[in-house]
This record gives sequence, C-alpha cells and structure tokens, in this order.
Amino acid sequence: MKIKVTAVFDIGKTNKKFFLFDESFREIYREYIRFEEIEDEDGYPTENLKALKDWAVGIFDKMLDTKEYDIQALNFSCYGASLVHIDENGKPLTHLYNYMKPLKDEVLGSFYETHGAETEITRVTGSPKLGMLNAGIQLYWLKLAQPGVFEKIQYSLHLPQYLSYLFTGIPLSEYTSIGCHTMLWDFEKKDYHDWVYKEGIDKKLPPIQSSCKTTLVNYKGHHINVGSGIHDSSSALVPYIRSVSKPFLLVSTGTWSISINPFNERMLGLNDIENSSLFNMRVDGSAVKVSRLFLGNEYKVQVKVLSDYYNVPYDCHKKVKFNQDIFLEINRNFTHMFKWSTMYSEHMPNETILVYDSYEYAYHQLLLELVLLQEKSIKASIGNSKIKKLYIDGGFSDNIVYIQMLSQFMNTMKLRTANSSLGSALGAAIVISDKILEPKFLKNNYDVKKHVPLILK
Repeated sequence: MKIKVTAVFDIGKTNKKFFLFDESFREIYREYIRFEEIEDEDGYPTENLKALKDWAVGIFDKMLDTKEYDIQALNFSCYGASLVHIDENGKPLTHLYNYMKPLKDEVLGSFYETHGAETEITRVTGSPKLGMLNAGIQLYWLKLAQPGVFEKIQYSLHLPQYLSYLFTGIPLSEYTSIGCHTMLWDFEKKDYHDWVYKEGIDKKLPPIQSSCKTTLVNYKGHHINVGSGIHDSSSALVPYIRSVSKPFLLVSTGTWSISINPFNERMLGLNDIENSSLFNMRVDGSAVKVSRLFLGNEYKVQVKVLSDYYNVPYDCHKKVKFNQDIFLEINRNFTHMFKWSTMYSEHMPNETILVYDSYEYAYHQLLLELVLLQEKSIKASIGNSKIKKLYIDGGFSDNIVYIQMLSQFMNTMKLRTANSSLGSALGAAIVISDKILEPKFLKNNYDVKKHVPLILK
C-alpha cells in the first residue's frame, strides 16, 4: 500500500529542496539541488527561473509515478522579496530580479516625494527603506523603468504563489508574502497602502487567499490539494505557534538570520525603526515583529577570506569545534577585526585585520563578532515583550561554535536548537493540514536540544 504524503518545495536563495512528509509530519524523503545564477539584462546575478520551474515540475512528476508514495497535498515555502511578472498567457515577462540588485537613489526619492514621509510609511507598512528588498518598490521601479513591460503584466506573483500557479493555473496573493517588508501593506488599516492604489499596483496583484487554504486540482490524472504557498520565515514559525504554549522568540537562520517575535502587540516605534526592525505576517494577517541580519551570506564571504588567508580548504570551517579556552581568551581581550562585505556595523574596522597564526583562533574571532551582532538583532526583536524562551533553527543550529557563544550572551533565556533541515518545509506541510499538534511535537519531530551557558573559569 502506498504511503499518503504531503509534498513541499522549500526554495531558498542557495538550496532548493523537495520533501515528502507522512501523515504524522515525519520526513520520509528529501532531495536537494543548487542552480548557477544567470544574469539579468543589466548583467546582475539572479535566479535561473526556468531551471527552477523545470526542476520543480520534473521532480514532482517523477514522484507522482513512484509506487511508494501517494501525494495527497502540495505546498511551497520560498524566500521573499521576489516577484514573477506574468502576461495574459502565464509566461514570465522579466527576470526574477535579485533583491540585492542596486536601485538608483532617484527611484526612492521620487517614491517618498510622491507618497509621503519615509518614517510614516515605514511605521504603517512595517517596511524600512530596503531598495529591491521591498517588493512593492520593485513594482514601482518597474513601472518607471520599463513602462511597456509593466503594461503587459497580467499579474505579479510572489515566488511561492508563482510555484503554486505552475500546478494550479490559478493566480493568487497570500498574506505572509504580502507582509514581508514589501511596503505594500498598511498594518493599521489592514489593507494595501494608499500608494498601491494610487499607482495602480493593486490591479497587478491577484486576489488574496489564506496560507491555510488549498485548491483541489486534477494534475495529470491525480487529485491533489495544492496550497497557495507561504513565505519561508512565516512558515518556519508555524510548528512553534501551533505547539508551544508560552511566549518565545524564533531565530530562523540561513542566508538571512531572522529573529521572529510573534508576541509583539504594538506598531513599530521610532526606536524600532532606528534598530531596523520590521514586520512580517502570520498566516492570519497579524503582524510579527522581526529583526534581520545577513548572517549566512556574510559568514560565507568571511569563511572564504579565512580559507584563502590560512591556505586551508574552504570546508575546514565545518570541522572546527568550540574551544572554551580560545573563546575566553578572545572575549577577554576583545577587539573588532572583521570588515563586513555585505552588511554594516558601526564598530567594524576599515579593513579586516587577522592577527592570529591559527585558523581555529581566527574562526572563533569571526563567530564571536557575528554572535555579538546576532545578540543585538535578537534584543531588537524582543523589545519590551516578556519572552524567556529562544529557539534557533536553520543552518546555524548545527554550528556548535555559534550556538555555544550565543548561549553565553543570551544567558537569561532558555536556548533550544531544532533540526536544521526541516524548518520552513515542515511548516508549509502543517499549515495546509487541519491536524492539531501535540505539546511534544517539536521534541519528537525537530530533535530539539537544550543549551546552557559556560561556567566561566
């Protein structure tokens, strides 16, 4: 007899993953792939959308034909700030523009001059000025830069909803994608911001469907409930929200480290804006306060710097164990040594200065500096909330140097790590089910581990 499963595509900036979960949400199959980036018309690196589409359709069709699995449902968890603009025939009109693509100052200058003060727009949309990381600004830029293309757009779909569209043919919008620092949504009036209507952007956005709802489709002779897709950070939150009773903070790590506070009940204040806090959305459309750190991306860059400087293989960082004596020595005589490449810190030097003879020492120095930034990001997200429990999931949950240092600096909180490979994928499977999660769900499914601070010498 075939095993009934839910299929999930979990699309990160780097890794593209496919999972199958059984009816108890246990992972029973996974497959990973990476694609080389291509260039857009300006020569800027971007996602190979065609390769992603071909892989997704190909692997799903392959799994439909297996004798082991009966796919009942399908959903999608994807990174945000990425739009696919389709024409009346459903074909993409542009590249999937990279959210790191530089945006000319005059575009944002024109936007705020036309639509209001930056601070007020940031406050009500929960979206600081982030250039192309604001998906709404991508649409505003496209209207200015390529008006002919903009006119041809039938619908602009967030990436999770585009993947859903590939299997249903139904264009949809969805709250968690709309609400992830897009500058599109007014959290006070709970509708698109006035500027969206004034610019006619609303006409390019399809109807909103709940993250929890599915559409029953006949896909190549198979009846499958297909979800509308969900933003990955919001998806990672789902299993915690449904199984943890006391307030907590979730740090979802990967290319971005996202500190997620679902228990904030206030609009952003001036201090929050100055600390680069913003809003994401829960599946019901309510605000989630988050702070972002480009942790994984910067880590990747700096590990390459260390690899070149010490003439060791790039993967050497995976073998470094936490060394208490090294940590205590570096922390005792701490000074900032790394100049960040893809983020900014007021304390960073003008250039990286490596004074250690040992790769191990330099690696501990790197992690200590990153953890100090992580601590600041976590505290900004917590704000005045009464939170004593801290969960870490994603790629850095496996990095014991990062975890041990973080437990030291966040020693007033109970720190737990969860299995790094599931996170947002499992959330995407759960959100389209009507099952109630048991209180021990995280422990049984996420391999949750406790971590305690050092007893200092």
